[in-house]
Amino acid sequence: MKMNLIKFKLLIFTSLVIFISACSAQKKDSHPGVQVKIKTTAGDIIIKLYDETPLHQKNFIKLVNEKYYDGTLFHRVIKDFMIQAGDPDSRTAKKGQSLGSGGPDYTIDAEFNPILFHKKGALSAARTGDEVNPEKKSSGSQFYIVQGKTYKDEELLQLEKQLGLGSLVPLVREYIQKPENSSIMEKIQAKQKAGDQAGFDRILDSVTLIIKAQHPELKGFKFSEEQKKVYKTIGGTPFLDMNYTVFGEVIEGLDIVDKISLVKTDQNDRPVDDIKIISMEILK
Repeated sequence: MKMNLIKFKLLIFTSLVIFISACSAQKKDSHPGVQVKIKTTAGDIIIKLYDETPLHQKNFIKLVNEKYYDGTLFHRVIKDFMIQAGDPDSRTAKKGQSLGSGGPDYTIDAEFNPILFHKKGALSAARTGDEVNPEKKSSGSQFYIVQGKTYKDEELLQLEKQLGLGSLVPLVREYIQKPENSSIMEKIQAKQKAGDQAGFDRILDSVTLIIKAQHPELKGFKFSEEQKKVYKTIGGTPFLDMNYTVFGEVIEGLDIVDKISLVKTDQNDRPVDDIKIISMEILK
């Protein structure tokens, strides 16, 4: 009788969890986030801003309401990668002028979320590089929309290894720069000078194993099953995950993104014939 009571309580608890989860999912689906219409000279794109990235959502809405993006260009376009915009300097740029440095005098704290990834159509924040921006803070205005490409299982596995090693880079650098490890540094420099990539990789692998042993709390990078499925079928740019903040997605107009990605560009990846954002407006 006691055991039956325990099972009954467990059944009730499980049922409640499932019910609450279902209600939460329904509630989330009934609030699809803020939608923004981007009217361009190539056609219209409608994006949804994620509620899970409130700092980026609030900033983007503010800039749209201020008409900040009106008249600016898609100043960087790379086929099978992404289309980038949001530089206010592009509004008055001359033909062939290099762009990509303009924006407001602030950045936005990164809002990384493993369930928000760089699938095709993802809206993400541009930023300066890690060497000057180790906290990976986002540009105040510049953004990009992912076009990307599809990947095979072996390619995703290789990317997992690379992204996992990326988190170890600061620790590896710190380790080989210690005075007591000067011999390792000398060996690395010798391998580099000789162009011995295999030898360099062996030393790096050895140091990486030492770092992992010293820091068991560090975990390797893994794509979720959903990410793998999306990257293999729809496509995207998986190598950017957890490095640039994804804060929205295209819900209408992916064909326009593809269309823009195919335009002829110059040596700076700027379209030879300007692709302009005519206006943006909040739909809901």
